[in-house]
Amino acid sequence: MDTVFNRLRKLDAYPKINEDFFSRTLSGGIITLFSSIVMLLLFFSELRLYLHTVTETKLVVDTSRGEKLRINFDVTFPMIPCSLLSLDAMDISGEQHLDIRHDITKKRIDSQGNVIEVRQDGIGAPKIEKPLQRHGGRLEHNETYCGSCFGAEMSDDDCCNSCEDVREAYRKKGWGLTNPELIDQCKREGFIQKIKEEEGEGCNIYGSLEVNKVAGNFHFAPGKSFHQSNVHVQDLLTFQMDNYNISHKINRLAFGDYYPGIVNPLDRVQWIQETGHGSYQYFIKVVPTIYTDISGHTIQSNQFSATEHFKSSQMGRSQSLPGVFFFYDLSPIKVTFKEEHVPFLHFMTNICAIVGGVFTVAGIVDSFVYHGQKALKKKKLEIGKFS
Repeated sequence: MDTVFNRLRKLDAYPKINEDFFSRTLSGGIITLFSSIVMLLLFFSELRLYLHTVTETKLVVDTSRGEKLRINFDVTFPMIPCSLLSLDAMDISGEQHLDIRHDITKKRIDSQGNVIEVRQDGIGAPKIEKPLQRHGGRLEHNETYCGSCFGAEMSDDDCCNSCEDVREAYRKKGWGLTNPELIDQCKREGFIQKIKEEEGEGCNIYGSLEVNKVAGNFHFAPGKSFHQSNVHVQDLLTFQMDNYNISHKINRLAFGDYYPGIVNPLDRVQWIQETGHGSYQYFIKVVPTIYTDISGHTIQSNQFSATEHFKSSQMGRSQSLPGVFFFYDLSPIKVTFKEEHVPFLHFMTNICAIVGGVFTVAGIVDSFVYHGQKALKKKKLEIGKFS
């Protein structure tokens, strides 16, 4: 047994020196104190990094299919009244959503930006005061109201009981409602009067829309959209065409839900129209993003980059529609963020490296100082002998 212990004793890499042979110096004490403070500072710094999460970033190919893209927006138009402002969306698959109203809220604002009225959408309810019936006569007592669509009926049973119904029927036919004063429903509801009353007002429109996860665009424009000879036009272009001012401020624009660290480059972007009317265009590249927090909760969202361009109506032969257009395209690369803790073994490795490294460097410095002092003392003794 003693032989085994003797062999283990020979393996000792840390031989001990008798205390009688130790020489403690003032410089050694100062270096020890300083190195201990450095060790403590580095230890707490490493502990703070260990307790906090780190975010790992990866790039992968986006293989998802058949998903929807949610767009959240909040845009202010200081010079276009809410009665004229509409929102349309379309994509390269051919799907179109014209004059979107669900999940949309409009705020009428004055020239100072103060809110006048908050409403969902639409002009208002019609006033039934012997309105014009579809057969040409006026509404009589105990008779069911069925307003004329003025030639835009899709079937014999169609009725247009409000100005909005007539505009919608015209849009489906691909016709433009250029003179609302000739429409009985619009005249009774005071459609033109409401537009004139809202002159000088602006509109803050906000909400969200869901579109197919393919390239497309959505835009804000005055009037109701429709297609005529495969051309996208608005039904009120002839009404105060020269007065459309598409100055706007994007309070918020996001493609998906919020996650920590997201930056939306178009938030609080403002553009003031100083030249003639035209369309302002944003070209957006959307990057699918997945964020996983430390608890394992996953957020499906998107980042994006954007460039912008103003297209004047005077450019080219075709007349550009006034409005603000957002053209977006999807990146084939998906970014994944994952919150993680530093592994405990990694933390212990760093602690050992800190302690060993500082101890070794302090020993080297102490050795230089100690031997330097000895050399100086020896030099002084030699000079003293010769003198």
